[in-house]
Amino acid sequence: MVTIDDFRKLELRIAEIKEVNDHPNADKLLILTVDLGDRQKQVVAGIKSYYSKEELLGKQVILVDNLEPAILRGVESQGMILAGSDEFILAVISPEKKLKLGSIVK
Repeated sequence: MVTIDDFRKLELRIAEIKEVNDHPNADKLLILTVDLGDRQKQVVAGIKSYYSKEELLGKQVILVDNLEPAILRGVESQGMILAGSDEFILAVISPEKKLKLGSIVK
């Protein structure tokens, strides 16, 4: 269980996927460049089995912006894209309507 104060520590923001590249050291990972309006970040995501590069380009997503950077198979990831999954499918969480990049998710 987490408290509401724990949850408030997360900075969830609207970002747009601007670039998608294969990870050089992993078959299931993609390297995404996401735009937050005032800056860009690199995110490594395990979504290659579920999305083509073309499906992801231009897609607005929800980014955990204040996640501590991590090295995933030799590549730095500077955030996390939110997604939901069941045993058969994974879906990137995206706003219903286009929002200003960098908008805070409440």
